[in-house]
Amino acid sequence: MKKTTSSKATKDMDAASPEQGIEVRAQYLKDLSFENPRSLSINPDGPQPNISVNVEAKASHLSENTYEVVLNVNVEATQSDKVIFILEMIYGGIFVLNNIAPEMTEVVILIECPRLLFPFARNVVADLVREGGFPPLLLNPIDFAALYYSQKK
Repeated sequence: MKKTTSSKATKDMDAASPEQGIEVRAQYLKDLSFENPRSLSINPDGPQPNISVNVEAKASHLSENTYEVVLNVNVEATQSDKVIFILEMIYGGIFVLNNIAPEMTEVVILIECPRLLFPFARNVVADLVREGGFPPLLLNPIDFAALYYSQKK
């Protein structure tokens, strides 16, 4: 086993250099709605349902380096032009950005923060659709970087 030692100067430099990163302070359901208007009249032998998914990331500045980031998730399933279910969810998180360069703040907030929230929001969607009497809906991973840059154009 190799033992490493560091000098007092190195320790002082490490203590003086602020750490850079994203701190997740909270994650939560901000708003949730599930409508199941045709649960008893769905034809299981009918055509495959058409499922439309829309995910949007938004952010708001709360204080000096603290931001709320939310994912707006809207899902609508139809069969033969009749609504099977509608899911609307706002899943949020509070993030503290530590020593992020000002020119990178927007990128971190709208790409990295949503990327951290998405697996949890995806799980809520799957569970809620299953509890509504349907097979779990597993949302495909989202490339938030591509989404961000396409919105910037």
